[in-house]
Amino acid sequence: MAGIQSGPVGDDGGLPAALVDVVLPCLNERSALPKVLGAMPPGYRAIVVDNGSTDGSGALAARLGATVVDEPRRGFGAAAHAGLLAATAEFVAFCDCDGSLDPSQLAPMLELVRAGRADLVLGARRPARGAWPIHARLANMAVSRRLRRLTGVPLTDLGPLRLARRSALLGLDLRDRRSGYPLEMFLKAHRDGWRVVEIPVDYAPRLGKSKVTGTLRGTVTALKDMAAQLAAASLRPPGTKSGRRADAPPADAQGASP
Repeated sequence: MAGIQSGPVGDDGGLPAALVDVVLPCLNERSALPKVLGAMPPGYRAIVVDNGSTDGSGALAARLGATVVDEPRRGFGAAAHAGLLAATAEFVAFCDCDGSLDPSQLAPMLELVRAGRADLVLGARRPARGAWPIHARLANMAVSRRLRRLTGVPLTDLGPLRLARRSALLGLDLRDRRSGYPLEMFLKAHRDGWRVVEIPVDYAPRLGKSKVTGTLRGTVTALKDMAAQLAAASLRPPGTKSGRRADAPPADAQGASP
């Protein structure tokens, strides 16, 4: 992962403290950045991960006050994880950078985690007219149905708007660097006994050209990546589930043997 390129500074010359770091994987999203960054709530810091943009997205994001991280390795997971590694806030959220999601709707997600009622909160998308292509919606329904059978979690949408504690997310040891990253996060969170909760969020038509779910080819590629994660979860031997909640101390802090 490349280092932080630029961003806002505090009185001591370092990055200001933030309650929530919002990771925004970005590939040529110049047209959407003003809307997305303008909707960031107070106390939420935008970390825009430039994943090889050629339209000046990274430079614009920096001018608009975001922290910008360069991640040259292409792939949603590569960009998302680079943002997670760059984050310093107690809580980390993930949000698409295409204007389809409203970062202000992260606030109720944060409250659920802070209150101890959830460890990972996912946004179940309520699409506006024309926001969600039918092939992508059907694919999401199929994946959600399989996840309900596999995990028992009443999931309806593997949504991109999500929030959890940074330390807990790092503890999941996420490895996928492509489209399977959000699914791997959910599966490993379930494996470790996290409380996963869904809340509804608005989903608007994206600004600019879609790179994944807006195209049939991108959807097929995403499904292949997710199939690999599902296969790995199905083959995982018994005993790999820790049963430890995301807010619980590690085993050695509880007096368990190493």
